[in-house]
Amino acid sequence: MPKYDTIDWYDTPLLYDIVFEEDTTKEGLFLEQAFERFGRTARRRSPRRVLEPACGSGRLLVEMARRGWRPTGFDLSPSMLEFAAKRLRSARLEATLREARMESFRFKEKFELAHCLVSTFKYLPTEAAALAHLRHVADALLPGGIYVLGFHLTWYPWRRCQHERWIGERDGTRVVCNIRSWPPAHGERRERVRSRLLVTETPRRGPPRIRRHETHWWFRTYDAREAKALLAQVPALEHVATYDFCYDWTRPRDLDDKQLDTLLILRRR
Repeated sequence: MPKYDTIDWYDTPLLYDIVFEEDTTKEGLFLEQAFERFGRTARRRSPRRVLEPACGSGRLLVEMARRGWRPTGFDLSPSMLEFAAKRLRSARLEATLREARMESFRFKEKFELAHCLVSTFKYLPTEAAALAHLRHVADALLPGGIYVLGFHLTWYPWRRCQHERWIGERDGTRVVCNIRSWPPAHGERRERVRSRLLVTETPRRGPPRIRRHETHWWFRTYDAREAKALLAQVPALEHVATYDFCYDWTRPRDLDDKQLDTLLILRRR
């Protein structure tokens, strides 16, 4: 079996960016459509403000800035924030960037829209941390503003490993990402996850260079009942709709265990 170097993939923002870039335009469009459909903010500011917890490489900061929003993003990873800043400068766009934690951030300004997709929310390891995050988001939103929160629910009876595969390519660098998750222990509310990146760099001259990286982490788990119980503890946020990762606002779903890819629309009361 090929050897994989163990790294933190948040220290390789370019590779992370290449892997997740494909859906960026679709996600940006969905966020705007969700706000137009469900947002109820009284003031109509221009530009509107959007907050992205765990903004990572900045791909959605750039996308929302291109759409005329004023983005603010924060992340724990200095490498990601540095990459995001360079990406914004290269695109000649502006956004506010800060280093902060998901469960303890504060901003003076208020936002019409906030979003956190691709299961980043599940990094919060405890109920207290998840509640703190949701309450801070509620404090950051204008009344009637919305939070689009995306994560995978867990089907506890499923006892097999699950796999996802992503492939992206940019400027001669091809990244194949395989993500594996192990069956969770219901009582512990944790699932073990591993990503493996196969990176092929093809220079203009000379042979391709191949690298293999892997990252290990733990996610907190939620089934539909647990997600509803969590939301019930944050009355400032009203759950107004549920979608999936098709990013099609014409196809609302129920919050149940029939669909594990979950996008929640939460509106500030």
